[in-house]
Amino acid sequence: MTFIMNLFLFCFVFGLIAVASNPSPYFAALGLVVVSGVGCGLLLGYSGPFLSLVLFLIYLGGMLVVFAYSAALAAEPYPETWGSRSVMMYMTMYGVGVVMSAGYFWGGWSEVSWIPADELNEFSLFRADIGGVGEMYGLGGGMLAISGLVLLSTLFVVLELTRGLSRGAIRAV
Repeated sequence: MTFIMNLFLFCFVFGLIAVASNPSPYFAALGLVVVSGVGCGLLLGYSGPFLSLVLFLIYLGGMLVVFAYSAALAAEPYPETWGSRSVMMYMTMYGVGVVMSAGYFWGGWSEVSWIPADELNEFSLFRADIGGVGEMYGLGGGMLAISGLVLLSTLFVVLELTRGLSRGAIRAV
């Protein structure tokens, strides 16, 4: 189980590096899909199947559709790929930064604390993710409203970034 979780964490960090280093929206969207899928796998590994499903459905069903639509409006004839020189330079730079940060913080981490919540069944009356869902819906109404405003502002930022020189984002294709 530890090997699978370490593999998920490695893929998560590699996907984030791929998103951060690529200027083309096509390949950045693919990196976001990988990061979302691996994040769902991490939540499944830590006993959160409901939250994993919610993340997968909301993210891939909502934000990725908006991102794909805006990427289609910003079509590039020759997008830069992960194999191009500038993207590889950024990926190497970000990878070195991640390794240096991990080396700095390595001493305080321990795999003993990576215990899923469902392994403590003797002390639990219900599943860990179900209790978290109740708290999220019960006390998280303000955070839900803030998250909705953040997603709305993200939509406007993406549409403004893909606007082009003088053409608007909502134009005849």
